[in-house]
Amino acid sequence: MSKPHALVVGASIAGPMTAYWLAKAGFRITVIERFPKFRPGGQNIDIRTSGVTVMHKIPGMEPAVRAKIIPQDSIQFVNSKGKPYATMKPTGDPNQQNLISEYEIFRDDLSKILYDLTKDNPNVRYVFGEQVSAIHQEEKGKVTVEFQEGKLSRQDYDLVVACDGATSRTRALGFDSTVRTHMHPMNMWCAYASVPTDYLNGSKAATMYGSIGGRAVAFGPDPTGGNRVCALAVLPQKEVDATLPFRKAQKEGDDALRKYVGQHFASVGWKTADEVVQALTAAPDFYASENVQIKLPSLSRGRFTLVGDAGYAAGPTGGGTTLAMTGGYVLAGELLRHKGDIDAGLSAYEAIMRPVIDDMQRIPPGVPTAIAPQTWWGIAIRDAVLVAVTWGNAMFGWVLKYLAPSFGGDNYNLPEYEWVE
Repeated sequence: MSKPHALVVGASIAGPMTAYWLAKAGFRITVIERFPKFRPGGQNIDIRTSGVTVMHKIPGMEPAVRAKIIPQDSIQFVNSKGKPYATMKPTGDPNQQNLISEYEIFRDDLSKILYDLTKDNPNVRYVFGEQVSAIHQEEKGKVTVEFQEGKLSRQDYDLVVACDGATSRTRALGFDSTVRTHMHPMNMWCAYASVPTDYLNGSKAATMYGSIGGRAVAFGPDPTGGNRVCALAVLPQKEVDATLPFRKAQKEGDDALRKYVGQHFASVGWKTADEVVQALTAAPDFYASENVQIKLPSLSRGRFTLVGDAGYAAGPTGGGTTLAMTGGYVLAGELLRHKGDIDAGLSAYEAIMRPVIDDMQRIPPGVPTAIAPQTWWGIAIRDAVLVAVTWGNAMFGWVLKYLAPSFGGDNYNLPEYEWVE
């Protein structure tokens, strides 16, 4: 009897993670990625709660992650003169974390680790530079997929899994919707890049500066010797479709987007921050994205389903990577448990993941406004709170785990599965 064949769309974290577990559940997997190769750069991400549990189930993954942990020992918040007024360090406890995770890693590094864990598996095939152009399916049965670039021919699959991010084009095709149909905007966007200059002068303390207008600039150590940079824009929360100008710049192309980000952060208020923004918008690996939550009435439609940000982007909760890792594990495990009945496996996947998703998407009070306030008064209040909580670093982690589940331990009791490979 031939193995069921799954198409996984997307090769960043959720895709390779899902491919790893589907192979262990007895599937053949084709993973496609619309970019011609892995994209370099990317922001800090972290593995928390059930993500740590899933990581421990994969032989060799935790040592690989620890070998790539960001060389960052703290984050310091500075004023307009560059003087630190609050410093936060890791708690040292994966079950009671704060803003810095015990497993803090760059997105591209984690994607590469997961790719390396799957690329030599005879049941996993990667195809870069390809994307889905059409999806056809009956209510039940195989899914017929057409491809845009011609590297793959029209083919039937037993299962299609979209893992291509919050702006998933595959989700729109699979659910016969638009890309934004299931988005819940946070009125936030971020720009990221790696820059050659070390603005920290060898320090391992990441630095964050906030200015009026909901603008924050953060930069931290990079093993290459430079810095990884993030420019965060938090727009007024009552404003309707506040990210429209940002999205228009995105559609106009890379040059227009770089210009828009540079103008938004012009004269942010601290000389070093201004220099960092200029370096960011000139960097070869510059990219920017809107921060949203994805909320779907159902995670599946027939034999089409979603894992990670494509199906349940967490927004500014710190739970996105954990949800992607947990989702890939549970999806494959339930398909294995219901072997021969993919529809039942997808229903069980939804039942187990739904409370985890709802929990991880719970936004802490004051977020996102408190991250980057609009006014000097708001900044003063935010800074006073930061000074207070960083005096009791471990206590802050204890409080955070009640405000945002992604900062606590794993309370989800994930099932154990008897893998076939």
